[in-house]
Amino acid sequence: MARVHPSAIISGAVELADDVEIGPFCLLDGRIRVGPRTRLVSHVTILGDTTIGAENVIHPNVVIGDEPQDIAYTGGPRRVQIGDRNVFREGVTIHRASEHGEVTIIGNDNFFMQNAHAAHDCRVGNSTIIAGGALLAGWVEVGDRALVSGNCVVHQYVRIGRLAMLRGLSRTSRDVPPFCLMDLTHTVRGINVVGLRRAGVSAGAIRALRQAFAILFGERRNLRLALQNLEDRGPMVPEVAEMVAFIRASKRGVAFGMKAGGEDPAD
Repeated sequence: MARVHPSAIISGAVELADDVEIGPFCLLDGRIRVGPRTRLVSHVTILGDTTIGAENVIHPNVVIGDEPQDIAYTGGPRRVQIGDRNVFREGVTIHRASEHGEVTIIGNDNFFMQNAHAAHDCRVGNSTIIAGGALLAGWVEVGDRALVSGNCVVHQYVRIGRLAMLRGLSRTSRDVPPFCLMDLTHTVRGINVVGLRRAGVSAGAIRALRQAFAILFGERRNLRLALQNLEDRGPMVPEVAEMVAFIRASKRGVAFGMKAGGEDPAD
């Protein structure tokens, strides 16, 4: 049976699974389903049509499922879907989908640090870290095990690839390829070797990724030609093939490599 503090306000449409814990001064108002062993510490607000899976921990002043910050939104039924074993620290906000969307999705085993924000229609994969103050605009996609560092800003519709890392205070309005390190303004500097090793990627695959990165981003050249050069070299390890497929699928354009001399290429 769920344990609900007497100061919490729970609307009649809310469904609580076994062993859910609702702490003091929480508000759950809407068509909300909370999975087993999820814990709302205190002062948590959950609104709208929201599904939260099992074993999540939601800290004070988190708001999930509120209306999107989209001036076109007219109040239509839109959803938030959250998986299992996520941690949402103080002040995190996750908004429901927009007028032209359907659902904001957060996967499993993610860690949202204090005051991080995922806007309407975001798609966040599994085992990501969205650090303090990081802002994901509408329709952003974040691949599994990516790391968005503190106070990063990500433009709407941008994709962040699997195991990519955005360094603190960086910003991007271009896609960030998987396995890459990015800082400054959508500037990739190398391969996320530490993250790859922690994920169990082989030394041979890391070496191949470094070689591929040098071809694609080591000098300022036409990326389409660089991709062709890489593909002409013959079979690729799966990780390099994943990077190539991600780049070829980009609609916004891909982050730049460094200019000669190390300047920010956006300057």
